This record gives sequence, C-alpha cells and structure tokens, in this order.
Amino acid sequence: MASTTVPSEQKGRPARPARAKKPEGQWKIDGTAPLNRDEEVKQEDPALNAKQRVIDVYSKEGFDSIPEEDVLKRFKWLGIYTQRKQNLGTEQTSQLEPYELSDKYFMMRIRFDGGIASPAKLRAVGEISRDYARGTADFTDRQNIQLHWIRIEDVPTIWEKLESVGLTTLMGCGDVPRVILGSPVAGVATDEIIDGTPAIEEIQRRYIGAEEFQNLPRKFKSAISGNARQDVTHEIQDVAFIGSEHPELGPGFELYVGGGLSTNPMLAQSVGAWVSLEQVPEVWAGVAGIFRDYGFRRLRNRARLKFLVAQWGVEKFREVLEEEYLGYQLPDGPHQPINPGDRDHIGLHQQKDGRFYLGVKPTVGHTTGEQLIEIAEIAEKFGIERIRTTADKELLFLDLDKEIVPALEKELSAVGLYPRPSEFRRGIISCTGLEFCKLAHTTTKARAIELVDDLEERIGDLDTPIKIALNGCPNSCARTQVSDIGFKGQTVTDEEGNRVEGFQVHLGGSMNIDANFGRKLKGHKVLADDVSDYVTRVVSNFKTERNEGELFREWVQRAPEEQLQ
Repeated sequence: MASTTVPSEQKGRPARPARAKKPEGQWKIDGTAPLNRDEEVKQEDPALNAKQRVIDVYSKEGFDSIPEEDVLKRFKWLGIYTQRKQNLGTEQTSQLEPYELSDKYFMMRIRFDGGIASPAKLRAVGEISRDYARGTADFTDRQNIQLHWIRIEDVPTIWEKLESVGLTTLMGCGDVPRVILGSPVAGVATDEIIDGTPAIEEIQRRYIGAEEFQNLPRKFKSAISGNARQDVTHEIQDVAFIGSEHPELGPGFELYVGGGLSTNPMLAQSVGAWVSLEQVPEVWAGVAGIFRDYGFRRLRNRARLKFLVAQWGVEKFREVLEEEYLGYQLPDGPHQPINPGDRDHIGLHQQKDGRFYLGVKPTVGHTTGEQLIEIAEIAEKFGIERIRTTADKELLFLDLDKEIVPALEKELSAVGLYPRPSEFRRGIISCTGLEFCKLAHTTTKARAIELVDDLEERIGDLDTPIKIALNGCPNSCARTQVSDIGFKGQTVTDEEGNRVEGFQVHLGGSMNIDANFGRKLKGHKVLADDVSDYVTRVVSNFKTERNEGELFREWVQRAPEEQLQ
C-alpha cells in the first residue's frame, strides 16, 4: 500500500511559516533605503557632482587622488571608466578584483544621440583622439564613439573641446538613460513612416541630465525610429518606438518595452499602444519613471527593466504607465509588420528630396583619430554638412548630388571606409574585448578584423547576409545571441591543459523574422586561435548544403550537429 505523508499540523506540530520574501528594492513598494553598496554610493552623493571634482581636484592632483567610490562608480555618469591593465591574461579576469584589473587610464564614451554628426564633430573627436587618446577611436553599436588611454589630467580640456561642438560624455555610462538611438536617415529616407528626430531632441532637452532620472536601478537603453527598416534594434532596448501607421490617426509609433541581452536575454514586447510624435517624450519619461520607481535594485544582475516586464506582463505594464504616469489612455494601435530585410544602410540610396545618401563601413567600427580628421576633411571638400553614425557601426553621408558619388567613394575607400563591403565585412561586429575591458576573457576587435580578411581570402563573398559577432564575455555587448554566428568569450582548457582564450558558439540568432536567441551546441567550445578555421568550415557547409533562397539562420535550425562543429 502506498504510504501517505501526514501534514505536520495533523501530527500536532505547527506548520513551518513561509520564508518572508526578500525586498527587491522597488522604491514604491519597499522604500528607498539602499540594499547594496552601489545604491548607497548613489544616495550619498549624486554621481554628476563628481564632474566638478574632476575639474578642481583630480585633474590637478592626478589619478591617485581619486577615491574608489568616484573612480569605480560615479565616474560612469561622466562617461568615463577605467580600462583594463595591459598584459593581464584571460584567466585573471575572474581572479582579480575590479580595482586590481583597473589601469590608471580611462575609456571615454562620447554621446551621439540619434547618430547626428557633422564634419566639425568628427574633426573635434579626431583631434582629441590624436592628442589625448593615442589615436584610438571606435564607433559603437549605440551610435557613439569611444576613446581609450585618456588621462584624468586631460579630461577637463577634452570636455571643453567637446562642448564647443555640441558633444558631451555626461551620462554616457552609469545608471541613467544612455544615448538615444535614432534612425540615421530620419527626415530624408524615402521609406520613412515618420521622422522621430523632434522627439529625440525634446527628450534630450527635458529629461537627459534631469535630476529625476539620474538614479535609475541600472542602465536604461532607448531607441526611436520612424523608418520602415526598423533600423535601431528595437527588440533589445528597454524602451523603443518604431514607426507605425494607424488607420485613423495616421503616422506615429508602436511602443516596445523590456528588451535586453546579456546573460538573461529577453526580446522587447509590444505594449499594443499607438503613440503620437508629440506624446513620445512623455511616454518615454513614463517608462523611465516606472523603471526608477518599480525596478529591482537589490541585485544588480536583476536591475534591468526586462525583469520587471517579465514579472508584470505587458498588460499590467501598460495599465501602470497610463494610470500612474500619463494620466490618460493611449489608443490601441496596429502591430507593425517586422521588416524581414536588411536594416543597415550600406551603399547608395536616394533621399525623398531626390538627392542621395551613401553608407560606408569601417571594419567592426574601428578607426583612428587621424582617420576621423581625414573623413572630416573629405566631407568638407565635397560640401557635406550632415553625417550620421548607425547602430551597425556605419557612417552615412547625406544630401549628395549623384555626380560626386564616384569620387567620394574613392576617397573614403582610401581611408578605410568600404562603400561596397563583402557580406562578411558588412555583417561583422565585436566588442572592445580583452585589450581594454575588465570583464573580457578574449581578444575580440583585432581578431574580428583578422577574421574578415581571412574569410574574404578563403571564401570570397556570400550572396546572402551573414552576421558574425565576437564578444569577450557573457554580457553580449556585440549582440552574440542575435547573430548568425555569435562567439561568447570565456576561458577554456586546450589539449595540453593550459587555460587559454576561447568561445562558446551561438548559431542562427535573429532580431527580425522569427526572432530568437540562436542554437548552442552542448559542450562545444572553439579555441580563439581556431575561430577562422571554424567559421570557414561552417560557412562552407552552408554553401554546399543550403536550399535555394535559404538563409544561414534557417539552415542552422535543420543542419545536423556535425556540420556545425
């Protein structure tokens, strides 16, 4: 006879009380008392106050005068943080504390909200790079430019030069609204539903730097694009607005919330609401306010909006947004069809005014200060006033007369910008990697550049898009999980038992049609030195085995494991 478990209360013993749930640090529920050291530091002294200390004290007294709370925490709000000491190998990433990994030099992130640039802006950044950053300059997938080797002594001078051309590093990092992604062809594209630029400008004017949004649980990533290409990676943003044509109200935006990658990837979800251009800034502020007031603060690895959206669901999220933050109901809106094609802007395209724009690709977004100065000079030579950065690390030159394009392409190609890159060069992306990042396990940027050269020599080109991402750690700054071939850096053991640089592989990820986080082969690791051989082998298998018209990610889902190893 089967035994029956008798509840403890039936045996004369009181039931054990349920363990009390730990507070998540949600300000509107748990109060504002800080539950970890990061939250304490933010409340002890607003992070942006550190700017004046940089100007008055640290730039004069040097790196060793900076207290730990500023250099490792508050400086992020200023758009700077310490870079990795040189010659620290992969195995030391997880063995040393952040202060032990930190060099006395800084990475500096320069905001380009909406990707809006100009010859004057690029020249200024190029001269700063040349004079103060050992020539380093990298375009990022958030439309920014990052520099390295910055000394604290030079930061005030750099800030002054950036401000003179309308640029800033403030709130480039930290628990704040980061740079707002925008369509790089806003206002000029023939396939535009609505120009989101006025909304980006209004958010910058009203909210970026405002005290109410200087202390969020963690970073807050935003994107606004009215382009039918959906060219701002809206699926992986905390909040995103993409162009949507309402059958009665006309052109506006569909609202998405709760996207993000890293170690717990989640795709943003449509709230089901239609937002007018004029409403976008206050809706953006409402979403940021929900994050500030209800976001989880106790554990840093759960302090992103995506975890709150996952817990609440989008129906409750919309209800709280409308009732507590907006004070009115948003109209329901149509679900915008997902764009299945390319979202980048490489090549020559006609604008709606009859002129043209040209999109070119610096390999993995890598340039130098000298190149930026040359690009500015070329633009000025051809009378170009408007330049744009993109979420795919491209540069766009707007308002071109068609007859100048061949000469412009020739001069841009000469400085390392590709107007007609191979699919490998077009689709590759990497993070900063072991060279400068304290979280990284592997070298990525130099390896990605070398990989493209190898693939072009060994395979030539493909007749179908392929996105390859190299990321130095699990945080997915290079979008590992949503790439055709994504490499996630980690320390691995080689055949001789040495701890060396290596990668876990993600295959077949996507952000548009059939959005998914790809396929991982259980136990499959690739040594860093074998990446080129691995990609060549898998892509060659794809070329041999694919069906007509089949995309790489589609083939990956059905391919046997032996063809993917």
